[in-house]
Amino acid sequence: MSQPSDLPLFPAASDCDPLQLGWMQGSPPSADKIIQAHDGSGYRFPQLRWSFAHYRQLVPTATVSKGLAPSTPLPQASRSLPQIRYSPMGSNAECGWADMMEATYTDALLVLHKGQVVFEHFGGVMTPLHAHIAMSVSKSFMGLLAASLVAEGVLDETQSVDHYVPELAGSGFADATVRQVMDMTTGIDYSENYADPQAEIWNHMRAGGVMPRPPGYSGPTHFYDYLQTVRKLGEHGEKFTYRTANTDVLGWIVRRVSGQNTEQMLSERIWQPMGAELDACYTVDPIGTAFAGGGLNTGLRDLARFGELVRQHGRVGQTQVLPAAAVADTFAGADPARFAANGPATLAGWSYRNMWWVSHNAHGAIMARGVHGQNIYIDPKAEMVIARYASHPVAANIANDPHTLPAYHALALALLG
Repeated sequence: MSQPSDLPLFPAASDCDPLQLGWMQGSPPSADKIIQAHDGSGYRFPQLRWSFAHYRQLVPTATVSKGLAPSTPLPQASRSLPQIRYSPMGSNAECGWADMMEATYTDALLVLHKGQVVFEHFGGVMTPLHAHIAMSVSKSFMGLLAASLVAEGVLDETQSVDHYVPELAGSGFADATVRQVMDMTTGIDYSENYADPQAEIWNHMRAGGVMPRPPGYSGPTHFYDYLQTVRKLGEHGEKFTYRTANTDVLGWIVRRVSGQNTEQMLSERIWQPMGAELDACYTVDPIGTAFAGGGLNTGLRDLARFGELVRQHGRVGQTQVLPAAAVADTFAGADPARFAANGPATLAGWSYRNMWWVSHNAHGAIMARGVHGQNIYIDPKAEMVIARYASHPVAANIANDPHTLPAYHALALALLG
């Protein structure tokens, strides 16, 4: 399956299967097959096709406990995945579901229809027992936790950031409202361009220990330190601009008002009541703070359970796990006009609300998205949830969207048919 012409050429997904390449196999592995975090090899392609499913072996993490109760079943549907055909964005080619999975370096994928499994795939080193890093899908968990506190009256979305976190009074976030942080309409000096080695996102990652620090590093040494260095650029509330720093600020606010750390809150408010099958975990910075903006690791089936929880308006069976108002507010979305200035070209007409991507299409679909192809796609009209983990060599989802978005919508139409 060909790649977009403006992207560099990489080996096909089938030619860089991490099991076939032999990464980290043997006792000990041969020197040329060892993957580590401190030397950056864990974030190089094709090594990342192994490391994305083994973060707990590479960096410090904190457990999101599933508790002791049995997991909520995921029943198998009587029907199988319908046959679909779609054309990638900007192309007249005709593709099928398997083409989409190959073109986007899919590691694992599960489709629920009406709460039942119609398709489940584990490839490479992924198995039902492996957790995979969710990258910025993590943001959507934090967004709904914050929206839940707003719905419960614990958090005032109109208050300024420094009202809740006085430590940020001297930063660019100080006079932003909580709502502006939640919808990423803050005006801060922060670039998320992964192709730019000087972008602030890399300083953020180095401060949190997510990326290795260069020799002689003297910058911030944890997330709290780094967030206080971010400066204001422009006015808050004018337009959407995607920036991971917003989510870590929101995580700080949520921890402050809830009195819980991120992994405890996710465990008690979602993971346990949802009936998760596996413990999840967050990567943590050098002082143990969860990386709210991109550090969550989960099993595939639990990612799908969370998507189904959202599709069911915050319910699991008859139990209301998340406030229905928080979920409804997310599905309603924000102002697409504010999104248009800086939203991805592949998401024309969308908006961003509570750290979810809202399509405003005829099906009312919403999406959680992470770099290298991590997805939760919820189509309420088709009663469909897609959970997908991937290890695309290109970070930006512009490399995945031309295949995933038309394939997902084609499947929704087929399920409705």
